[in-house]
Amino acid sequence: MTYLTVYSDSEQPETLLETEDAAEIAAVLKDIDVVLRHWQVVESLPQDAGQEEILAAYRAEIDRVIAEEGYTFVDVAKLHPDGGDDWPERAAAARRKFLAEHTHDDDEVRYFVSGSGIFYLHVDHKVHAVLCEAGDLLSVPKNTTHWFDMGTRPSFTAIRFFHDDDGWIGDFTGSPIAGRIPDFDTITATRAAATG
Repeated sequence: MTYLTVYSDSEQPETLLETEDAAEIAAVLKDIDVVLRHWQVVESLPQDAGQEEILAAYRAEIDRVIAEEGYTFVDVAKLHPDGGDDWPERAAAARRKFLAEHTHDDDEVRYFVSGSGIFYLHVDHKVHAVLCEAGDLLSVPKNTTHWFDMGTRPSFTAIRFFHDDDGWIGDFTGSPIAGRIPDFDTITATRAAATG
């Protein structure tokens, strides 16, 4: 289930909203031109499913989004603990890549096949932290200032949509704001404590 926390972007951020209410989340995100949709999760996909198997399992939904939005390139991003000795280093490096505030010349569209991650959308002096989980499709318009946190123990599979075959290209702002807003681990722990 999606979870939204909204913070002020001040030097000492204040929590302005915390909600799991789907209608409220959709309304708040609509105000910043972000769309959240939900697809039925394909439960039969194995954890080790490859890109082609994942794309085939969601082909009807993918084709619908391509037809609506004109995306030309779709791929799968996966990061799950694999027991390798270098796993902690790879996980930390992957996290660092997306943790700094940036923008894109293309939309940021992700469907979570499994696992979770938080998109932080910095708009109108607020930061909207959208915790996406399996079944969530988030569409963030191009040039929206944001960052992404997968936590210190990343585990997710996501389908990504692009208008450009070059894929993910970030234009980093240099702002330190990501360090002032609670991270993935903090938000998920707060949520777990609140929901019991």
